[in-house]
Amino acid sequence: MHSSRTLPRLFAAACLALASATALAAPPSDAEIDRLLKASRAQSMLGAILPQMEEMQRQQFAQITAGKELDAKQRAEVERIQARTSEIVRKTLAWEEMHPVYVQVYKQTFSSDDVKAMAKFYESRAGQNLLDKTPLLMQNLMGAIQQKMIPMMEALQAELKDVSAQEAPPETPKTPARRKRK
Repeated sequence: MHSSRTLPRLFAAACLALASATALAAPPSDAEIDRLLKASRAQSMLGAILPQMEEMQRQQFAQITAGKELDAKQRAEVERIQARTSEIVRKTLAWEEMHPVYVQVYKQTFSSDDVKAMAKFYESRAGQNLLDKTPLLMQNLMGAIQQKMIPMMEALQAELKDVSAQEAPPETPKTPARRKRK
């Protein structure tokens, strides 16, 4: 039989376990996150995204105006709007604006121990090597994916041709047109 002291001891042990688990999963400090952001080159990676976004905007504007005859005034207006949207994107994604967002998201996502471990990795030779080679890795992956896509696209086109041929109504034989008699 359990003594009357067992329940309070179990409760105390459960509280202690909960408190230690909470302490282990403590949120990271701003300084810890800043260390990780610096080690992982977050600011320069954000900066590298901006030209890509501007190029996407240029392409969108080109698609919108494709095939349209614009006079000089209309072209100037499109260029003004494009420059203004680019300025808005640059201001919105500036490091000064995004840094607090990064800090908040990292605090919501990772524990202090996670952030410390990631910072340690990115500060290591292997972590820096990963950061250095990531653009080449992505380029190589995209090439490999495209090579896998080519045969798949060819197979899909062949499949579509087969389905189209099976579903097409049979051609009716053409009868020669009758000539009018004079």
